[in-house]
Amino acid sequence: MDIQKKMIIETENLRLIVCDTEILKEAISGNENLSKKLGVTVLDNWTEFGVGALEFSLKKLSENENESGWWTCFPIHKKNNRLIGSGGYQGKPTIEGTVEIGYEITSDYRSCGFATEMAMGLVENAFKYDRVNSIIAHTLGKENSSTKVLTKCGFDKIEEINDPDEGIIWKWELKRKTRTANKV
Repeated sequence: MDIQKKMIIETENLRLIVCDTEILKEAISGNENLSKKLGVTVLDNWTEFGVGALEFSLKKLSENENESGWWTCFPIHKKNNRLIGSGGYQGKPTIEGTVEIGYEITSDYRSCGFATEMAMGLVENAFKYDRVNSIIAHTLGKENSSTKVLTKCGFDKIEEINDPDEGIIWKWELKRKTRTANKV
């Protein structure tokens, strides 16, 4: 399966639009342009990651076509047709078959299960590809909303990292084997 052909990841309440360079350029140029491009309402506070993260994704996609589908996704709340955050992958799977996910939901839509739904959509999508053996994520090194999301999605905390900028960071992992065993 070619991830480039799958430009939308569907979940119960969300459409995760997998960004290409055109969508990212519109997002960087402003909310009004992004709204027109996607045909959705774009809230002023839809992202805390900021334009820098979008510029980084655009650079990666512009440098390598093989990265297409493995960067930014925009979660659209189906009922309200609103962009409610961002997230996606941190590049295509490594040689070992590992891919990293990240996600954020705007404050107006938090505590409704959408972060978990988005993370599960990213997990399900990634595991459609045979070369993906594990999915990782990183959180701040304390119990918080993100750690709850990852726990609900079946991730295990596997490492504690002392980051010079962020302090203690927890590394989480979900292996294909573990996920399959838990489904039986």
